[in-house]
Amino acid sequence: MIVGHIDNIAKELYPPLLQQGLRFLKESDFSKMPTGRNEIDGDNMFALVQEYQPDSRENRKAETHAKYIDIQYIVSGEEIMGYANLTDAAEVAENRLADKDAIFYKNLQDETDVKVGPGMYAVFFPWDIHRPGCVSKPGAAVRKVVLKIKL
Repeated sequence: MIVGHIDNIAKELYPPLLQQGLRFLKESDFSKMPTGRNEIDGDNMFALVQEYQPDSRENRKAETHAKYIDIQYIVSGEEIMGYANLTDAAEVAENRLADKDAIFYKNLQDETDVKVGPGMYAVFFPWDIHRPGCVSKPGAAVRKVVLKIKL
């Protein structure tokens, strides 16, 4: 997992695909981009623009992905993202790799909360269990972009 602010990407050293994705996030006007899937490079890289009300931790699923890296970028609002390292102790609740590229988990050990606000991003790799969309400020809406980068 990597957490950062979009204003600092020129100072940070990332692999080329992450650099490309972060530049896209920095240079795009997401206030005008429609919600849903927005193409960048077909299935290799695309942006999912989302608007929602964050919910309680109990109502949000912890997940990993096998085919894609997530860069979750907050355009407006704020949320808590849970994070845990994927270990053999992680108990699978539901395996949806075939249709959603997601495995959902229950009973995580050592989950850490990260508060993410406007201009911040979190990068999640396949070995990072993440629980996005948890409420930070009740009643506050979030506009977020989940940039998917194919491995």
